Amino acid sequence: MFGTEFNKINTIFTCGYIIGMIPNNLMLQVVPPRIWFPSMQIVWGILTFGTSTVHSVQQVYIIRFFQGVAESSTFVGTHYILGSWYKPEELGKRSGIFTSSGLIGTLFSGVLQAAVYKHLNGVAGRSGWRWLFIIDGVITMPIALYGFLIFPDLPTTTKAFYLTTQERDLAYTRLENDRQGKRQPLSWSLARRVLTRWRWYGCSLLFAISGETESFGSNNLMGQWLKAIGGYSVEQIDFYPSGATAVAIVSTLICATWTDYTAKRWPVLVYMSVACITASICILVWSSPTGLKFFAYYIASASYAGQATTFAWANQICSDDDQERGIVLASMNMWNNVVNAWWPLLFYKATDAPRFTKGMIAMICVSVATLWITWVVWYLERREKNTKQQYFEEKDR
Repeated sequence: MFGTEFNKINTIFTCGYIIGMIPNNLMLQVVPPRIWFPSMQIVWGILTFGTSTVHSVQQVYIIRFFQGVAESSTFVGTHYILGSWYKPEELGKRSGIFTSSGLIGTLFSGVLQAAVYKHLNGVAGRSGWRWLFIIDGVITMPIALYGFLIFPDLPTTTKAFYLTTQERDLAYTRLENDRQGKRQPLSWSLARRVLTRWRWYGCSLLFAISGETESFGSNNLMGQWLKAIGGYSVEQIDFYPSGATAVAIVSTLICATWTDYTAKRWPVLVYMSVACITASICILVWSSPTGLKFFAYYIASASYAGQATTFAWANQICSDDDQERGIVLASMNMWNNVVNAWWPLLFYKATDAPRFTKGMIAMICVSVATLWITWVVWYLERREKNTKQQYFEEKDR
């Protein structure tokens, strides 16, 4: 690849990912998740195998677009399924475990890539990068088969062989007071419900903004900083940012569990915003010692705690409308990816390393904006609850 071809590949993938999110979540209303999720994994796996055989960048463009469409089923779809099985006071921890599992995967992906390139490069006349795509595909297929056999669908439709009849009934009845009862058929009334309530606007704006606090990790700013200032080996540049990932995992699990215990989501967003503001200031003050900059990059990983909490919060807010919940969850991730498609190009260019002055100023602004939209969502949710409570009190009189 040459010039901007790599950037184009990422942009095309992001376009497919954005386009596929809402349709994929709506398909979970029509096709059993036990069928849809593994089917999308198989499509992704086949396309991955295809990537190992390409001979032109144009072929990669096409494959990556459709991979984005297939991959977009997984993240928000999983949050939708979690919100279908668990009560509000149980959602934070489960969302945190899901988010942490992805972070743990990043710890091992680099090791896998290095091992594949070292040991398979040139084997059978294939480059190391081709073998990497083959192995990715090989890993994917058994997981898809596992999904067909094990995935439990939804509490109202589950036929999982490992659940007894009593357990299936319990999975549904225990949520009767927390979830919408009878599922409605898809119709244009869904668009009216979504667009005339505050939930879609508030939750979408919340993650579109707060999701950009993850820019420290998603753009590997610490790795770029270490490389730019010099004095560190390749192994150290790869290894030291793993500490930030570890902080992200611990923060996510602790904060998510705490939100279930206290039934309050907003403090986690305040915590991560303050952490990101503090980190940005430490990095902006360039005369600060190197140790303080290490500390800054590590505490900035608290931003990942907000991801699990935000989606658990949206599941809780929309619990009385199953279809709206699916649209809202998909839209949150969709708008965040719309912003993220251009945000790093503007504020986190590789040429801005090691200081990332524009990026740190943008991070402070995003963190302050997150505090504001967090208050807005908290206020609107509280107002909605009070309105419902007054309605039922008057109805009982």
